[in-house]
Amino acid sequence: MSDFLPLNAVVWAEIPVTDMDRARAFYAAVVQNELQLEEDGPNPFAVFAAREPKSAIAGHIYPGKPAPRGTGPTVHLSVAEPLEDAMQRVTDNGGELVSPIITIPAGRFVYCLDPDGNSFGIFA
Repeated sequence: MSDFLPLNAVVWAEIPVTDMDRARAFYAAVVQNELQLEEDGPNPFAVFAAREPKSAIAGHIYPGKPAPRGTGPTVHLSVAEPLEDAMQRVTDNGGELVSPIITIPAGRFVYCLDPDGNSFGIFA
């Protein structure tokens, strides 16, 4: 076992989607932030915005094959309060709420599915 202990256990998240335009619009509406489209690599991807992009933990969506509905990993995305407004944006934009609001010491979140069936959480 190494003595290495990273600053953050998670360093990046990738969400596979079947329709980049639809997914980009969905996530931009839910998190109220435009995802920056990058096309300089072998595949296009759209990056979630962060205040400090060089040091923030973030992620992106990319053309890929999502896991079967609700079975893949769950990425939690930060949204502005009130959480209930973000929940409404999920359903208004083709997503699904799959849990009630869950309160923990760090805040409140709810589990959701995006239009491709990817599991994600919104956290405020």
